Amino acid sequence: MKIYIDFVMILNFIIDFILLLSVKIILKRNTSINRILLGSFFGGLSILFLFFNINSFILFLFKLFISIVMVIISFKFINIKYTLINILYLYINSIILGGFLYLLNIEFSYKHTGIIFINNGLSINFIFLLVVSPIIIYIYIKQTKSLKYNYSNYCNVLIKKDNKSYNYTAYMDTGNVLKDNISNKYVILIDKRKILFNIKEFRLIPYTNASGNDILKVVKIDSITFNNKEYKNVLLGIIDKISLDGVDVILNRSLLEG
Repeated sequence: MKIYIDFVMILNFIIDFILLLSVKIILKRNTSINRILLGSFFGGLSILFLFFNINSFILFLFKLFISIVMVIISFKFINIKYTLINILYLYINSIILGGFLYLLNIEFSYKHTGIIFINNGLSINFIFLLVVSPIIIYIYIKQTKSLKYNYSNYCNVLIKKDNKSYNYTAYMDTGNVLKDNISNKYVILIDKRKILFNIKEFRLIPYTNASGNDILKVVKIDSITFNNKEYKNVLLGIIDKISLDGVDVILNRSLLEG
């Protein structure tokens, strides 16, 4: 089998560039594309040393050294923590990309019966790698940013009612600014399936949702505590279902502003 070193170097350079660029985007590093290109070029040249007869442990140390130098070239050395985080995300992105490419290679290159895999003579070519790799990284970055934003709005809350405390997972919804005009209290929402206490008294208040005007059942609570702060000027609105993953309670944005 013929191996074209220059072609392998170019492929390695492009993959390294994609990985370093993804680190820049995810961690929002203030660095130039030229530095990333230079770091990728260094990583591309390192492929030459992999053709030498080196034992596995030395090869591992060599790869680790290369990744450290790549990161320092691309993002500079500010301190050890900064550099270690850059290296960590470089390896995380490498594992994500490598895992997807390995899965695609298995799916396209092997046929299987049950758990028995047999090579069918096909393989993923270089052009396919170059096309698919940035797509995979793009999807990964987009999902990472989405999850980071969503889960940053999650928090644990403690609701007190009738001198008893109940723990829930809550989400700070910037769109919820509901307030009862009669009592002048803010309204948070709870999934009725997650209520852990008996409701003896309630009243109805009008409110507006995406479907139009409606009536909301609310109950009085002693207080709600989150982010180490207790809020007493609150009513608990009961809705049929909260569709957010793992969320029991929707908080009111106005609580933070008040």
